[in-house]
Amino acid sequence: MREIRKSLRRDKRGFTGLEAAIVLTAFVVVAAVFSYMVLGAGFFSTEKAKAVVHTGVEQATSSVELAGDVIGYGNSDNSRLQNVTLYIQLTAGENPVDMGKLTITYADEYVYNSSLTAKGKDVALNGAGQWNYSVVKNATGNYPGDTDSMLEKNEKMKLFIMLPSDAGGVGNGGVAPNDWFQIELKPEQGGTLPVKKTVPGKVDDVMVLH
Repeated sequence: MREIRKSLRRDKRGFTGLEAAIVLTAFVVVAAVFSYMVLGAGFFSTEKAKAVVHTGVEQATSSVELAGDVIGYGNSDNSRLQNVTLYIQLTAGENPVDMGKLTITYADEYVYNSSLTAKGKDVALNGAGQWNYSVVKNATGNYPGDTDSMLEKNEKMKLFIMLPSDAGGVGNGGVAPNDWFQIELKPEQGGTLPVKKTVPGKVDDVMVLH
């Protein structure tokens, strides 16, 4: 019995300080690596979610907005609304819009046109279903920015649109009194701007459309 106790005392071993330090360091390194992987995956997921939300908002919100009334013009005998003028500007925080890549869609009770004919900046129109644009000067008679084709911050653009011919084949185009029509502006990027109006019962030479 005494020999067994002596043997147990001789074989009894424990961790030295160095061994404990090695094991502790190993645990710390493993935990650090695992934490880095978890945090990295979390940051990646957060950035992806942020990018998706940003893209969704950018596509859902319109890049342009109306900057004033929509003005209508009657034809020669004021039997129909023939032309429309509207003004647009950038919405807050949006990037410049290239007017050369703007698409205008038209629809009414009888007609749908997925892309009216763009004639360009200050180019004269000579037929139904065409449109042009020009840079609007400020109150002092000067251009607030430049005169290129980009709609930029603090700038306004004037759009002049000759409405398409209807299903009845009216050569000079136009919309009859009490009928509705919709113009939709589609920038290259960002959401669209729909403008829906109803022609009043009496068409004048010049009128504000409500």
